[in-house]
Amino acid sequence: QVQLVESGGGLVQPGGSLRLSCAASGSGFSINAMAWYRQPPGKERELVATISSGGRTNYADSVKGRFTISRDNAKNTVYLQMNSLKPEDTAVYYCYADLITFATMFLRSWGRGTQVTVYS
Repeated sequence: QVQLVESGGGLVQPGGSLRLSCAASGSGFSINAMAWYRQPPGKERELVATISSGGRTNYADSVKGRFTISRDNAKNTVYLQMNSLKPEDTAVYYCYADLITFATMFLRSWGRGTQVTVYS
């Protein structure tokens, strides 16, 4: 009943920028923390950035100073602004959310992912 849908991925040149978005749809829930993960080809999924319900953020060392996570609580949407992209940023990027249902049950939700390719 709850779905996360990522968008904004694509092909960019090194040094370029992309803005990813992830919207949570459905009913009967509210969102606590949200995060972006990524999975490069042949590697395990890794945490990129997190943002709490109050807007506190944390970043992986590999993206500090280049990526910015933000959220719009009214729209149940999280964003990832990616600047100064490098080839090693190439990955499938996944949206994650900790959800609380109206029945006070805690859930974890993942999006299907969006491809980001950094290539000349």
